[in-house]
Amino acid sequence: MGKSKKTRKFAVAKKMISPKDARVKSNQKAQQAKQQQSKKEKPRHVEQAVSALFFQYNTQLGPPYHILVDTNFINFSIRNKMDIVRSMMDCLLAKCIPCITDCVMGELEKLGSKYKVALRMAQDPRFERIPCGCKGCYADDCLVGMVTKWRCFIVATCDKELRGRIRKVPGVPCMYISSHRYTVERMPEAFGAPR
Repeated sequence: MGKSKKTRKFAVAKKMISPKDARVKSNQKAQQAKQQQSKKEKPRHVEQAVSALFFQYNTQLGPPYHILVDTNFINFSIRNKMDIVRSMMDCLLAKCIPCITDCVMGELEKLGSKYKVALRMAQDPRFERIPCGCKGCYADDCLVGMVTKWRCFIVATCDKELRGRIRKVPGVPCMYISSHRYTVERMPEAFGAPR
């Protein structure tokens, strides 16, 4: 086998890196200097500590307890044939006021005729309706926002993802259903809750 003859290409320049390319050392140094300068200029935003907390203990929580209820908590309560208000009182051994935000109510209405019983239960006069400032946002985001603004609520949900988000907010207990009973985590006064 002989060598294949290649014709030489005329007027072809070698490929060169552009002087504005990010791989050029001088550009990298300039970019790092710009980032450091922007970090120095920005004021640090530190959230103000909540005055209601004594370490992790929330002093704003007390009877009557205001409990923010999530959509799936109502659905699971109906499936387990539990009266929401009575079961909450059995769990916390005190008066409980279940509260529903506009976003949760909207979510229940969107679910349709299959969850008509849950919607009727949420419209019960014992449930307090809380107007939220958000315009049609996701119900979980609404609940987390309400809890971070005002730490006087207990959040009732069976959603593990939402419970994980609420655990990150200090001083907010979370109520959920386990073995056909309501339980509360991160609340020392809940004597009726099974351990």
